[in-house]
Amino acid sequence: MNKFMKKMAALLMTALVLCLMTTAVFAADTDKSEKEQAKIVKERAEIDELSAKALANLYEKVPSAERVIDNCYAYATLSNTGMKLGIFGDAHGRGLAVNNETGERLYMRMKEMGIGLGLGVKEYDLIFVIGTEAAWNSFISGDIKFASSAEASANDGVTGDSIEGASIAAKGVWVYQMTKKGLSLDASIKGTKIYPDKKLNKYEEQEE
Repeated sequence: MNKFMKKMAALLMTALVLCLMTTAVFAADTDKSEKEQAKIVKERAEIDELSAKALANLYEKVPSAERVIDNCYAYATLSNTGMKLGIFGDAHGRGLAVNNETGERLYMRMKEMGIGLGLGVKEYDLIFVIGTEAAWNSFISGDIKFASSAEASANDGVTGDSIEGASIAAKGVWVYQMTKKGLSLDASIKGTKIYPDKKLNKYEEQEE
């Protein structure tokens, strides 16, 4: 075999190796992408289930809440589970925000860094009633500022409808807090940060 043939054979072998490597990398990337998508689908399904359970539990304890949720501009459910030990505690939650007017659905995250007394596992659901477009935009952007202490409210101040069991959380926003024992009438969400889940919502956009 002359030098030219040897050089051509070497080039062909190199090209073949590169082709095989590219194929392997592409296959690995595809597999990784599919696994990531499957994980996201699972997370979204879990959040949807948590949201449905939170609403069902609320409606069982406060039947009038179903009418409020059906007729409000938007609502959100956040399910929170976390450890609170000693004076300082932190908790994390996840949930879903739904705009009744536009049909928009956004997956949300919640982080609480609060100061309070008590020991043990802290678990509860927050169901937010969002009364206006401005309040919705503030809520889903993560810019909403919650009141230092929630105050009980018998009227939503917008339509005049009664919001039995809910507390004022911010301008145009009311909240029901459900624990394992039932409805809590002294909801306090100071220091709570609620923000959109970029990963889950980005996937939703791609899917559509």
